[in-house]
Amino acid sequence: MLPWYDFAWLGLVAVIAGMMNALAGGGTLLTFPVLMAFGLPAVVANVTNTLALLPGTVGGTLAQWDEMKTQARRLVFFLPFAILGGLIGGILLLNSGERVFRQVVPFLILMASLLLAAQERLKVFVARRLEKHASGKSSLWWSAAPVLLAAVYGGYFGAGLVSFCCPFSA
Repeated sequence: MLPWYDFAWLGLVAVIAGMMNALAGGGTLLTFPVLMAFGLPAVVANVTNTLALLPGTVGGTLAQWDEMKTQARRLVFFLPFAILGGLIGGILLLNSGERVFRQVVPFLILMASLLLAAQERLKVFVARRLEKHASGKSSLWWSAAPVLLAAVYGGYFGAGLVSFCCPFSA
């Protein structure tokens, strides 16, 4: 059992991560290593970290519900890709084991950190490309691959998922 002050540190890290998520995203890139530093195995820390995002995800969904209703056609189109990707990522996580996961995680954290740092530039780039080449259904199909990849990433490793997705949500 952890001493009380460890819970205080974990609570402080959670508050800081929540502020990071509210401002720019990436809070889970802080909480995941902290959970591991407190002795959780990497896969358990990953699952704990990802489940901790659920209330914020539900809150964000409810807060943007009116906007989402205007995008109903896109949501219906992308949902199967998101579900499939999440399932693939989860299956990969369950079958890769702790050792492989620990070896892959530093690269996933690096990738998510780089995307978080570059997310504004990437959003501008993607928005310009969409303006130039948007043509209804064809642009939806080209967008399906990034949605599928982001969902695989999220199903395998939840930390930094927002930084992974943001460039494609322009």
